Amino acid sequence: MKVGAFFFGGVEMPDAGAGLPNPMDRRYDNATCWDATLKYIDAATAADEAGYDSFWTTEHHFQYEGYEVIPNGILISAWIAARTKNVRLGAMFNVVPQWNPLRLAEDFATMHNLSGGRGILGVGRGTVPREILHLNDFHVSIGSHDNPDQSADDAKNREYFEEQMEIVKMALTQESFHLDGKYFQLPVPGIPDRGTTVQELTLVPRPIYPFEIWQAATSPPTVEYTPKADHGAVFWNQHPTFIKRMWDRYGEVYEQAHGRTLGNHEKRMLVVSVRIEDTHEEAMRTARNGHDEFWKFLGPYGWSRGYMGEDGKPVKPGLIPTLEESMRQRTILVGTAEEVAAQVQEYKDLLGLEYLTLYPHLVGDPYSKAVEQMQRFMGEVVPLVS
Repeated sequence: MKVGAFFFGGVEMPDAGAGLPNPMDRRYDNATCWDATLKYIDAATAADEAGYDSFWTTEHHFQYEGYEVIPNGILISAWIAARTKNVRLGAMFNVVPQWNPLRLAEDFATMHNLSGGRGILGVGRGTVPREILHLNDFHVSIGSHDNPDQSADDAKNREYFEEQMEIVKMALTQESFHLDGKYFQLPVPGIPDRGTTVQELTLVPRPIYPFEIWQAATSPPTVEYTPKADHGAVFWNQHPTFIKRMWDRYGEVYEQAHGRTLGNHEKRMLVVSVRIEDTHEEAMRTARNGHDEFWKFLGPYGWSRGYMGEDGKPVKPGLIPTLEESMRQRTILVGTAEEVAAQVQEYKDLLGLEYLTLYPHLVGDPYSKAVEQMQRFMGEVVPLVS
């Protein structure tokens, strides 16, 4: 297995857990948010030292409440690359509709080249309307449970994202390019330059090493799109039955689109939360507050829609699961090293898993705890998985 680690990049919260305070009632100062950033970078170096294949950052904006305080995963990754030797560096995810696609391509190519080819281009469509609506010029939002216009917003976001990705890939791989799209005309028509008008654009720099693109896959339309676009698919926070269904569908669509049969392990990644302690009871105790804070934060955005109800169908958006429910859904692996290894083995047997990424920093936990969890997983769990 290629094991990665993914961090939200939030502040340490001594009051994490279910109940009060309400998420938006917290307000962390700039010094506290910056302290989290520095500890986040230190955790990335620890992942490199522990032998992790990849370390995944994130991109979020304006979160004074402290859940995710890293606004630019590519910039942070360039700094991490200078302090590490082997670990590959990606983002879960660069929120493409929050970028000009040409700037995203330029910044990624720069980081990828500086790191010696260790960059991974992670892309997603977004989660939080209050972020995305302030960072693009086309009033593109994102559907969420508390957004009454979510269906129309989601459709527009998907259309915009897919046009942006066409631009990003052309810019990264072609000597010159142009596009006459719905949202972008590149180059802008009629720009005079040295006696003529600009007809094509060339990205400088472009990658000098091969690169991968990975995309969040949380809905059936995305599972249809990602294999056609030749993006790797990242699955998280869903019942294993639903993941297996989408995992296999990805392979079917990929074969139809590209004429090549994938191995079950290829171009698909599983992300799981994890908590390892010496006893099962201690693991549940130390996981509970971080788990509950995670869902207090993300439940209103519909993140539990991948959980399975008693009828075998996805639950309605808005569920705030207990730790016990999440353990039954296998979105968090909790217990001793032996118990966690057995659960990883179940996923490996079910999916043919090669790419596994841990979420070891439960919301609000000290970064030292997350580093300990990374070390325990690599030292105690991985040797038990066949």
